[in-house]
Amino acid sequence: MKLAPRMIQSMEILQMASVALEERIEQELSNNPTLELYEQPADEEEQAKREIEQEQRDAQEGERELVISDDTTDMSHAADFERLANISEEYGEAWKSNTYETAAPPRQKARNTGERDAKLDAMANTAARGRSLADQLLDDWHLLDTVPGVRRAGEYLIELIDDDGYIRLPWDQVHSQAPRDVITSLLDETLELLQKSLEPVGLGARDVRECLLLQIPDTQAMATERAIVSDYLPDIEANRLPKIAKALKIDIEQVKQALLGLKAFHIHPGRMLVSTPTQVIRPDAIVQYDEQADCYVAFLCHGRVPAVQINYQYEQLGADKTTDRKTREFVNNNLRSARWLIDAIEQRSHTLLRVINVVLESQRDFFDMGPQALKPLPMTLVADQLGIHVATVSRAVSEKFIQSPRGIFPLRMFFSGGTETDAGESMSWTAVQAKLQEIIDAEDKAKPFNDDELVAQLKEAGIEIARRTVAKYRKQLHIPPARQRREF
Repeated sequence: MKLAPRMIQSMEILQMASVALEERIEQELSNNPTLELYEQPADEEEQAKREIEQEQRDAQEGERELVISDDTTDMSHAADFERLANISEEYGEAWKSNTYETAAPPRQKARNTGERDAKLDAMANTAARGRSLADQLLDDWHLLDTVPGVRRAGEYLIELIDDDGYIRLPWDQVHSQAPRDVITSLLDETLELLQKSLEPVGLGARDVRECLLLQIPDTQAMATERAIVSDYLPDIEANRLPKIAKALKIDIEQVKQALLGLKAFHIHPGRMLVSTPTQVIRPDAIVQYDEQADCYVAFLCHGRVPAVQINYQYEQLGADKTTDRKTREFVNNNLRSARWLIDAIEQRSHTLLRVINVVLESQRDFFDMGPQALKPLPMTLVADQLGIHVATVSRAVSEKFIQSPRGIFPLRMFFSGGTETDAGESMSWTAVQAKLQEIIDAEDKAKPFNDDELVAQLKEAGIEIARRTVAKYRKQLHIPPARQRREF
């Protein structure tokens, strides 16, 4: 199949998240002079006034000849539109009138009106990109008084420290891969100096054990914590507290207190200097319950996505037969691109709202009762119901979120397969996971359910699935096995 450019653009716009769509619109506004922001009139009276003024201008100026250039040899785009910005000389005072600019302002340089520029303020308030961990550590390292050989070895080791604060490369490879200007015999000495000098303490460790031992004070009060970290980390991970208590000849309560004390130390010290950017989630639609109609309704969030329209002057210029051919061709190409973008945005909103309405109708029980009532909803079923291709549904729900009385959810969550309960009711896999989470939350932590027992508990609830499926869902929910969930 051959896809037209307009169809390709429409599919791209449909698949974009709100943030990406904003960036795309801002880019088009910067590159396409025929596109402008749409300003909603304050009221109907203002709208009527603008329409009357527009009709008067059309009557006065519609027949006037517009000449962009007399020189047919210089037809560069930049020169054409620089002359276009100065056509006020052709239109006289009508071009400069405030009412004319209010109705359909041409693209021109901003005037100094004394008002603050919103875009400049936003750029000024944007947080600067944080410095990398390596840059921060190199600055601290260069403040130390070290001999040149140790200084260069430290620079090399700092380059190997990841964002968690660890040197993950095996130590023998650190030696073998060192640059020629690094004295490998100084690496052990330099690493020890790095670990003692850099802050926060624990940076430059080669594993979790070394990282914690660098932080735990070597005192009698912390002897138990140091002993547990030094010799029994695998037993901590496997929750074998009785084994640790027996080996150290202490009771389990002392082991539990020591583990609580270990929580004060950081196993990822590098993260204290490097912040991970938080993903911003903006709902594409808001779902509300209508008590009178006894149904859920959805409203698209248009507030952050800029509304755009075709600039009236450029539209008239493109239709004016007296305009220079190349100039008119350039204007019409941009007009065509602007119309495609506007149509694609409208199509995106229309398709997204149709898909959400089907979700609200099909998943009514979810919004009434919660995740356990989520039903299977194949995309093919929605596509058939709406009379569109299943790929269109997939693009419509990609990276989209809805805000409902139960919280914010990804739209794709509502489309999944499922199973049937013993009562013959359909139940999605997400609902099965929710039921599994509920069973584990309510279990006796002194005797947690293993996977076979979880299968039996689900069967009692009318859900029959295999043990390997339970294990898979448990891992997807980040729930450890029964041995690690046990509390002593």
